[in-house]
Amino acid sequence: MTTSADLAHDIRSAGKNRTALPADSAVAALWARLSAYQTLVLAMLLIVVVAALVLPPFLFLLKASIVDSHGGEWSLANFEAVLGSRRFLVSSATSLAFAAGSAVLALIIGWMTAWIVERTNTPLKPLAYLTAIISLGTPYILYVTAWLLVFGKAGPINQLYRALTGTSDVLIDIYSMPGMIMVEGFLWSPLAFLLVGATLRNANPELEEAARMSGAGVGATIRRVTLRLSLPSILALSMLVFIRAIEAFEVPALVGLPGRISVLTTDIYGNMVAKAPPDIGGASALSVLMLALVLVLLALYGRLSRHAERFATVTGKGFRPRPFELGRLRNAAAAVLVANFVLLLVVPIAMLTWVSLLPFYQPIGPAALKLVTLDNYRTVFSSDHFELIANTLLVAVATATIAVALTFAAAWLAVRRAPGGWAVERLATIPLVFPGLVLGIAVMQLFLHLPIPLYGTLGILIWAFVINYLPYGMRYSAAGMLQIHRELEESAEMCGASAFTRLRRIVAPLLAPALLAGWLFIFLMAARVLSLAILLAGPRSQTMAVALFDLWTNGQGTELAALGLIWSMLMAMIAAVFYAVARRSAASALART
Repeated sequence: MTTSADLAHDIRSAGKNRTALPADSAVAALWARLSAYQTLVLAMLLIVVVAALVLPPFLFLLKASIVDSHGGEWSLANFEAVLGSRRFLVSSATSLAFAAGSAVLALIIGWMTAWIVERTNTPLKPLAYLTAIISLGTPYILYVTAWLLVFGKAGPINQLYRALTGTSDVLIDIYSMPGMIMVEGFLWSPLAFLLVGATLRNANPELEEAARMSGAGVGATIRRVTLRLSLPSILALSMLVFIRAIEAFEVPALVGLPGRISVLTTDIYGNMVAKAPPDIGGASALSVLMLALVLVLLALYGRLSRHAERFATVTGKGFRPRPFELGRLRNAAAAVLVANFVLLLVVPIAMLTWVSLLPFYQPIGPAALKLVTLDNYRTVFSSDHFELIANTLLVAVATATIAVALTFAAAWLAVRRAPGGWAVERLATIPLVFPGLVLGIAVMQLFLHLPIPLYGTLGILIWAFVINYLPYGMRYSAAGMLQIHRELEESAEMCGASAFTRLRRIVAPLLAPALLAGWLFIFLMAARVLSLAILLAGPRSQTMAVALFDLWTNGQGTELAALGLIWSMLMAMIAAVFYAVARRSAASALART
């Protein structure tokens, strides 16, 4: 464990390249100019690298949208065709309704769970964290297929409903707009829980306690105090989930298309896959319009986030969070956590386990028990699916490592307000406007025009994934940098340490917990994303999410369940190991302060 004494020794030893401290102001000024030169070189290098990653895909996408695919001339025909079609208006309205409903449901589940966990004395709180952590490592497509099996016409819910009522109808029509909203809301509720929990964890409970002392009940206190104080974070989070639901692909493709419900992402995918030859111009024009919509929504999200300080309740006056005493309601709140755990984790895993043990899907019943077999697992272990695991791990590890390395230096320049830091920060956050499917088309356009043989290889996947996750790496690195006081670097600089030496010996060790957390988040996200990889993966460069999607569309649901469960267990173990390492690193960082 690194201690304060070790850190002080590093600062003193950082100037070992020099035999003595500067003897006069001229030498000190020369040394300062050398350090500033290194910082400037680093900034210019980062600007070139990040700009080369981020800008070309957008420029080629824009070019493809304004070039006539038939004559090759500059034209707005692609935009005219898209905007002039009734399908675009219907898909846009459907996308907005789908995103709004999903955001509301995710926030209801996430906020309620977060309040119970962070602000009350309810037992069984680890269940909520277990649900969220495992969800981070599970591909969305696996969750979607699990809930399709649970709520499908032949699923246990509708099967039980028909048995009780004697009707031939279904209780839940999963292939409908409410079904899409339900599944997408379930997908985003664990992330909503984590983000809302971070806000509620540090909220000052004095106003809530004052309301209780004045005679307000639990419901009135939540409605009139807690919800109003957390309104800015709720609005900002709702806008974030709304944006991500606009960009969603898995639920619209697997739930919406069988129900004849189209959204913008499935229209873009259809232009590239369902048409022969692919309508690249139409897909590019639709992608640019979707980019414009997301950009407007992100601007609104930024405005909501900027005004959150008006509702601040944590000050420097001896604040210490205390749990909210629920009394007799503790058991009811614990039941909510159990229900959340069962619905979001136990039910999908149990359904996938059942399906993975059958040669073909059968409703749950005594007759199906006679068909139980391990053949699907034997097929998975004897096939080339392990190549998929290797591909996915390689892409995820490379993406997380490159993204964190770039944003580590970029965050240092931005937070310390070094020359070029502002430009690097803006370039690294540009990919936020790219939905995954749109970024896939943009990167595809780039490498179809460049004489670089990366299309259909793992290289193009890593390239696209790094672009996609730069903003997330920037968020983790910048948040960690803000907690490191610059006086440590100033002390090292006075001892003669250069900019690169300060980064390596001082900043990197202190920033390690934040970098590790960012690396793990990006690794898990890259290991499960589908929309970004589906148009870029080749026959020998498929990732796990793409393979699971192909298995489902080919009717191989039982093999999908077996493969998905194996993959989810592997990701859960990796997430648990890194979570433990991150907690130990965070504890070490606290011990150094």
